[in-house]
Amino acid sequence: MPAVKLRLAQGTPCWVSLMTDDLAGARAFYGGLLGWTYTPGPTGLGDYVRAELDGAPVAGLGVASVVGFPVQWTTYFAADSADEVAQRVRECGGTVAVGPLQSERAGRLAIAADLSGAVFGLWQGEEHLGREAGPEPGGPAWVELVSADEEGAAAFYSTVLGRPVAPSGEDTALLVDGRPVAGIRHGRELRGHPPRWRVHFAVRDTDLTARRAVELGGSVLVEPHETGRGRVARLADPRGGRFSVVEPR
Repeated sequence: MPAVKLRLAQGTPCWVSLMTDDLAGARAFYGGLLGWTYTPGPTGLGDYVRAELDGAPVAGLGVASVVGFPVQWTTYFAADSADEVAQRVRECGGTVAVGPLQSERAGRLAIAADLSGAVFGLWQGEEHLGREAGPEPGGPAWVELVSADEEGAAAFYSTVLGRPVAPSGEDTALLVDGRPVAGIRHGRELRGHPPRWRVHFAVRDTDLTARRAVELGGSVLVEPHETGRGRVARLADPRGGRFSVVEPR
């Protein structure tokens, strides 16, 4: 789905961004894997570029401003008011680590964590409104939270974002206008890893993409396998940033 021209409804995942300690390496890896090209983005928090497909922005890549910050993808949710939603995060027992602050003329953002420590972002789009998940190869297709406390996470995000959470297939989903926009499921496979929001990028061939990731210096964490959403593989970039790819049904 192309970049949106109107701000997405509150609670909709609208952007994904990688914070890394090797921006040049990340650009080469994801460009070679997903076909991205790059344009400059806001630099208020450090070096940052927007990844594009056919001239439309699909994701952000930036340099982590905090030494020792893990290389990871962050999912941003659309907010009518980043300040008001950030306040609800605090009231519900979460933490707000960054902001809310202005990202030049692009919009207003905050970076927060839920009760279990899973990091997510809030985005109040202005000039840059983001991109909704969709099946187009190379773009974000789906996000899901993997947590040891599915029930607690569902209550937290429902209250913070003002959207219902309900069963959807095998998992629980955050609903916007009656449709699932993000998943929440029990993380039986966490095995000591912290809860996190997982980003899935759409690809034409999951098996081929997994092999290509290794050729580019990345690794395969979970081999390609069938799921209710399509054929999925869990990968990592050369600096350890984890993400998934899915060949939609």
